[in-house]
Amino acid sequence: MKITLVVVGKIKEKFFVEAIQEYEKRLSRYCKLEILQVADEKTPDKASEAQECQIKELEGQRIWAQIKDGAYVIALAIKGQMASSEELAEKLQQLGLCGKSHVVFIIGGSLGLSETVLKRADEQLSFSCMTFPHQLMRVILLEQIYRSFRIMAGEPYHK
Repeated sequence: MKITLVVVGKIKEKFFVEAIQEYEKRLSRYCKLEILQVADEKTPDKASEAQECQIKELEGQRIWAQIKDGAYVIALAIKGQMASSEELAEKLQQLGLCGKSHVVFIIGGSLGLSETVLKRADEQLSFSCMTFPHQLMRVILLEQIYRSFRIMAGEPYHK
């Protein structure tokens, strides 16, 4: 299975970079992992709602330019469906069984994702009602993908 993360913005903090590299290494035995970064837009101080929508649309266009036809797309969104680790593992396993060998996860920038991106995604996944920095969300998502593959393989994982 191929897993792609399409993410907005670059990681600047060394500790996030190291955590991401660790999960890339761990996941290499289970799947082909690809992380594609798209540029984020500068958000002016006290941006209007219209400006924020325009920024999200521009970032959304960059995101969709990276997504190949036939991929199953899961957008991370606060209002998305919540799932346990076991349910995420089951979802990935079912997608593989149904011939969806390429799964794309989208993480938006600091403003989130545009309505266009959310509507075009095959589904929306929420990790919490809380807001997390998008840099940290990459680490959390990679950890959950790694945990999912461990669950699917019947290997022990920390509960």
